[in-house]
Amino acid sequence: MKKKDCIAMLLAGGEGRRLSPLTSRQAKPAVPFGGNYRIIDFPLSNCVNSGIDTIGVLTQYEAESLHDHIGEGDAWNLRCGEQGGISLLPSYNAGVEEYAGTADAIFKNLEFVDSYDPENVLILSGDHIYHMDYRELLQFHTESNASATISVMPVPWEEAHRFGVMSLNDSNQITDFVEKPQKPLSNMASMGIYMFKWDFLKQHLLEDALDETSSHDFGKDIIPKMLSSERPLHGFKFRGYWRDVGTVQSLWDAHMDLLTKNSDWNMFREEWPMYTRQNLTESRTIKSRPVQPKSCLVNEGCSLDGYAERSVLFAGSEIGKYSRIKDSVIMPNVRIGRNVTIEHAIIGEGAVIHDGAIIKGAEGEIAVIAPFETVAAKPIMRPQPARLLKEVYDKTARLRAEGLSS
Repeated sequence: MKKKDCIAMLLAGGEGRRLSPLTSRQAKPAVPFGGNYRIIDFPLSNCVNSGIDTIGVLTQYEAESLHDHIGEGDAWNLRCGEQGGISLLPSYNAGVEEYAGTADAIFKNLEFVDSYDPENVLILSGDHIYHMDYRELLQFHTESNASATISVMPVPWEEAHRFGVMSLNDSNQITDFVEKPQKPLSNMASMGIYMFKWDFLKQHLLEDALDETSSHDFGKDIIPKMLSSERPLHGFKFRGYWRDVGTVQSLWDAHMDLLTKNSDWNMFREEWPMYTRQNLTESRTIKSRPVQPKSCLVNEGCSLDGYAERSVLFAGSEIGKYSRIKDSVIMPNVRIGRNVTIEHAIIGEGAVIHDGAIIKGAEGEIAVIAPFETVAAKPIMRPQPARLLKEVYDKTARLRAEGLSS
C-alpha cells in the first residue's frame, strides 16, 4: 500500500448531553443541520473537498445513527477499500463499551492508522459547523516544520472559558495552553482541529496509555505534555466562519446565522459542495405556498401551508394552515397541524405537533421538542367573573345547609 501523506480521524462518539433532548436517540454529530444535512456532513465534506481520501470515523454513543447515515461512504464517493475511503470505527470493535477519552479513541485504533503508514494525521471533531480547506493547514504545518499544529481563532472573551485557549509568539509558535480555564488569559481558542506528525503523536499516545493518572484527553493531557517537549507546536490562525454547536443555544444561533444577510458565512458554495446521504426525509407531495415565507431557509421538500418568518424548515416537514412559525428550526419529517404557534424553538426530527398547540421560547431560552415527541394543545382555562363565582358559591352553600337541616 502506498504511504499516505495525510489521513483524517474524525471523533464522533460524543453523547451531547448539552444538546439534550435532541440527542436522546442519536449521536451529536448525527443531529440535523441546515435544512438537508447532518452536523457530521461538514467535516466529511471538508475532507472530500480538501483531497483527503482516507477517513476513520470513531463512533460510540448511539453509533448506529451515524453508521446508518454514512453507510458505505458512497455519498462522499469514499467507499472503504484498500486505498482508503471512510471506515467506521465503533468502540465495541476495539473491545470496549466506550473510549476513555479522545486520545484513547485514537490509541485504540493505532493499528488502523499504522496500516496506512501516514506522514501526518489530522484529528477532527464531528460537531462543528464550518468550511475549511485542510490543505492550507497541512501546508502551514509542513512549512513550519511543526510536530503538531492546532487550528485556532479568537472567540469572545465571555466564551473563552469553554475552550482550550493558548498564547502564540510572533512566529505563531504555541507558548502556553490551558484547557477550559476559569479565568482565561487569552481568547485565542483551539478549534479542536489538530495536525500531527504521526510518529510524534504515536509516541505520546503510547506514553499516555501507561499513565494511570491521565484522563486520556487531547486538551487535558496530550497537548500540555507535547508543549513541555522540545519539539515545536504551532497555531494555525483560521479566518472564516466556525461554530461549535454543542449546546441548544449554539445550534439555534448557527441556524439563525444562515439567515443573516451580508454574513461572511455561506453554506452553499459552488466551489465547496456539501455532500450528504439523501435519506433525511420521507416522500412528500409539495403543495403551493399561500403565504411566502419571510427571511427563511425552506427546503424544497417542505410542505408549508402556514406562515413562517426567520426560520429554517427542513425537508420532509409539514406545516398546516393558519400555523405561525417564527425564529425557529423545524427539523426533518415534523408534522405541524393547524393553528399552531411556534416561536424561538427547535422541533426535533419526526415530532408531531397537534392542532392549536403553542410552543414559545425566548431569546436565550430556546424551547426544544425531542425527536418523535407528540405535543397536544393544552385545554384553555377561561377565567370566570368574580360575580358568577360568588353566585355559584352561595347556591352551593345554601343547598348544603338545606340538606343538613332535613
